[in-house]
Amino acid sequence: MAETAAAQPQSGDYTLMIVDDSNLIRRQIERMTRTERLRVVGTAGNGEDAVRLFGELKPDLVTMDITMPKMDGIECVGHMLKIHPDSCILIISALADKATAIEAIKRGANGFLSKPFGEKELNIAFDRLLKRVAARRAGPATHSG
Repeated sequence: MAETAAAQPQSGDYTLMIVDDSNLIRRQIERMTRTERLRVVGTAGNGEDAVRLFGELKPDLVTMDITMPKMDGIECVGHMLKIHPDSCILIISALADKATAIEAIKRGANGFLSKPFGEKELNIAFDRLLKRVAARRAGPATHSG
């Protein structure tokens, strides 16, 4: 099931969509997101809903589970990056899925976080990816450094 959070008044310069078949994990990520620059705009519990909602929202950042019904995370990454190539996708998956997560990164995902994870690890990963999003928004660099 996909949900949007458009009605929630939240500040933030960047948008986040959470994709995981576990409602518990989706809520955990929402609760742990501690950067004021990031606001959750939607969640999805399966790959098909994720791609549809992603096309509507075009979020800056996506957390992506690998093992989900209807469409797995690797396939989702491919579809999402065709829709909005500037989005950053953070794979959040169990250690058993590490090889699969590496495949998702090869296909364009931008980072990997193992389950279980803590608030600190999640927000460090978000900060790293938000720097990437900011650089993409700024456009091509006019200087090196």
